[in-house]
Amino acid sequence: MPKMKTRKAVAGRFRVTATGKLKASRPGKRHLLTHKTAKRKRQLRNPALLDQGHLKTYKRLMCL
Repeated sequence: MPKMKTRKAVAGRFRVTATGKLKASRPGKRHLLTHKTAKRKRQLRNPALLDQGHLKTYKRLMCL
């Protein structure tokens, strides 16, 4: 059986924490920022942990 290859698109989007969770930057901070409030833009700066529903799928794609 050959080795599983890492999906590079997924690997570039997520970072693995020390406990094995996946961390990603939040969507919505690229464009159309003029009508978003300062509070919303400030909260979008911080990375978010991936929810449990998608964790198994993305971990398998990253070969973890």
